[in-house]
Amino acid sequence: MRRAKRTPAGEALTQLMLDLFRFNSLALTAGDRLVADLGLTSARWQILGAVMAAERSQPVAWIARDLGANRQNVQRIVNDLEKEGLVTFEPNPHHRRAQLVVLTDKGRQAFDAAMNLQAPWINRLTDGVAVEDLKVVHRVVTALRARLEGSTEPDEDG
Repeated sequence: MRRAKRTPAGEALTQLMLDLFRFNSLALTAGDRLVADLGLTSARWQILGAVMAAERSQPVAWIARDLGANRQNVQRIVNDLEKEGLVTFEPNPHHRRAQLVVLTDKGRQAFDAAMNLQAPWINRLTDGVAVEDLKVVHRVVTALRARLEGSTEPDEDG
């Protein structure tokens, strides 16, 4: 069986995706190290950030959707955060079983402390990288993500 041939753009995107996988792994490891002394991991920090960024309290399923993450994994992390007093659950007036996740003062403090560590770290990481280049990468990744989010099939044309 012959292997399908990629277009030049398909080949470039394949290489970018491989680099993004590597980047993601390295970024998560670096994030874990950065916030370890706060009792956080990159995953916990990410969930706290999603709760913080939401306009109103949300159930776990919505947080998972916003993060593009598995609901069961988010639930496990939220349960751990709740045990540590970083989030709490409140009744959801729209759904009895899907409680709302709410940041506690302790959770807000932990998130703020993580962000205070993140600022100098991210500034060092971007030293020497042109802002316009970062904006271009962001636009491309955002456009590709939108295509993936709108697709239910890996290959709609084939």
